[in-house]
Amino acid sequence: MAPFTHEPGSGQRFDVNLSILFTELPLLERPAAAAAAGFTAVELWWPWIETPTPPQAELDALKNALDEAGTRLVGLNFYAGRLPGPDRGALSLPGEESDRFRANIDVAVDFAESVGCTALNALYGNRVEGVDPADQDALALESLVLAARAADRIGATLLIEALNAPESPHYPLVTAEAAVGVVDRVNAATGLGNAAFLLDLYHLSMNGLDADGLAGVVDRYADRTGHVQIADNPGRGAPGTGTLPLQDLLGRLRKAGYEGWVGLEYKPGDRPSAESFAWLPAAARAAR
Repeated sequence: MAPFTHEPGSGQRFDVNLSILFTELPLLERPAAAAAAGFTAVELWWPWIETPTPPQAELDALKNALDEAGTRLVGLNFYAGRLPGPDRGALSLPGEESDRFRANIDVAVDFAESVGCTALNALYGNRVEGVDPADQDALALESLVLAARAADRIGATLLIEALNAPESPHYPLVTAEAAVGVVDRVNAATGLGNAAFLLDLYHLSMNGLDADGLAGVVDRYADRTGHVQIADNPGRGAPGTGTLPLQDLLGRLRKAGYEGWVGLEYKPGDRPSAESFAWLPAAARAAR
């Protein structure tokens, strides 16, 4: 694959998602592996898929692993059910799952504060058969308002992500417009302005957007974007394994004023994760 070009001082900051890369290793070994590959920043889906409230010792162990590796956690999901797996979030699901999301809010926010993480992603959750979508949306807004207020107490951003319909057919936020609409409703309800769009170029491309369509999303929503994630398409592999013009799109984001992190959320394929970064010059990996 052709490597990205790297312009010193460009401001592009990459981080590694340790829930999809380096998964051949135990969780607590992944920060050190990312550091050995040259990265100084990482992100995670909620690592404890069975519980929103893990023992403090497990939280402390993850913090120590991050600290000892010298890696900063720059993005963390709230509890989202079985992910990877059939679930796509919990906050809009009536009953036990939305209760579990709410039990997780302060746990996730406190952990984020302890490691200096200021971006928290709240996956909306699938539609539930037999439940009025309007009722789910009302529950979602209540949950997201609680999460936004908790995030605000540590100066963090609440992220709302659009997924893709082919892989997440029951997830209601499968366009940038739908996700940004939720962002607007949360900000209107709280008055805090700390909700933002998580722009995942892979998911949007899977929804049928071509290069021009993706460029249009960038142009419309760069100023509302709090985090970016990338993978190539088809295949959800590393940049250069598919057809998406990712470098051009990231350059467009920079020109539009986006200065945040770009999360590498791709599958490494059959090789070890450490061998999947040839596309990215070493000088572009370490960023603060």
